[in-house]
Amino acid sequence: MQRTQAMTSVQPDWENFYPRPISEKIPFFSSGDGRLYDCLFAQQLNPDLLTGLFRTADKLRKVTQTKDGADHVAGLLSHKRAMLYFVQPSTRTFMSFLNACHILGIKTSEIRDTSTSSEVKGETPEDTVRTFSSYVDMIIMRHPAPGFVEKTAWLMNRTGRPVPIVSGGSGKDQHPTQALLDVYTLYRSFEGDIDNKHIVMVGDLKRGRTVRSLSYLMRNYKGISLSFVSPKEFRMEPDILEFLKRHDIPFTETEDFRGVMKTADAIYMTRIQDEHDKAGESRAVDYSPFYFRKEHLDLIKKTCVIMHPLPRRHEIEVAVDEDPRAVFWRQERNGMWARAALMAHIFGVDGKIG
Repeated sequence: MQRTQAMTSVQPDWENFYPRPISEKIPFFSSGDGRLYDCLFAQQLNPDLLTGLFRTADKLRKVTQTKDGADHVAGLLSHKRAMLYFVQPSTRTFMSFLNACHILGIKTSEIRDTSTSSEVKGETPEDTVRTFSSYVDMIIMRHPAPGFVEKTAWLMNRTGRPVPIVSGGSGKDQHPTQALLDVYTLYRSFEGDIDNKHIVMVGDLKRGRTVRSLSYLMRNYKGISLSFVSPKEFRMEPDILEFLKRHDIPFTETEDFRGVMKTADAIYMTRIQDEHDKAGESRAVDYSPFYFRKEHLDLIKKTCVIMHPLPRRHEIEVAVDEDPRAVFWRQERNGMWARAALMAHIFGVDGKIG
């Protein structure tokens, strides 16, 4: 893993850099050897990279089943340190990153509340993150402000001591590693064949960064069709729809959940994102038509999988958990392996796993 002079040379100021198309920005967040350096956007994940990460994740699962194998993997990055800077609530993303680090032997530090940092003294968030780089080799971030994780990576790549930045979610922008584990779950559920699948995304699509990121990744597969099922107030935003049109990915928008679930190969449920409310507007929406209930199990394909990024509220009945098509608890665990594979890739040790 290295940064070339071309990548660390003078770049446009942030106000000119940030509005650029993501396709133009991706090279700035890559290593000189073609690997990812920072992981910020789902668009950075191409078919070859995804397949490689999935194979690495599968190898990690297998090798670490024995003590000798686990000890070998834990020695690969025992000389590295990572900061988990999670100033937005998180359980699964934080825990899976933390344990992914431990699988690879990476030592970890964490800050989960800015009230415990020098930000309460007036230090800017940018200076706080730059401080971390004096002590660690990677910064994994979840932040409520849109664009802040990208800005941090942009800033660090202009310094004399850049370190990789991995996004654990930034505002409602994107959640690339959630999309990675979601596609890894599809990969394992369909024995490596994701092509020609009908994927139904349900819920608060307007404000859900997981469905935005997963939609971007669908361009890597053939014959995919999407159905977006939501209340009219929470429909998928136009930028994602325009992206799908540009890449000739067919999609439909509907409020008829029962009508589309019958042909679904995967149903991706989401909760209402009322933490983004400005005036309690979610309370005016009847969300119940977008719940997956036990009775719906009789309507869907025997091969369909039911997914959810969690946490859930009422949108999937607990009784559904017992059905083998409910894969969301496996999906959660897949996050640890997918994120470990990503870090092994960034640090260039994926070829040493076994």
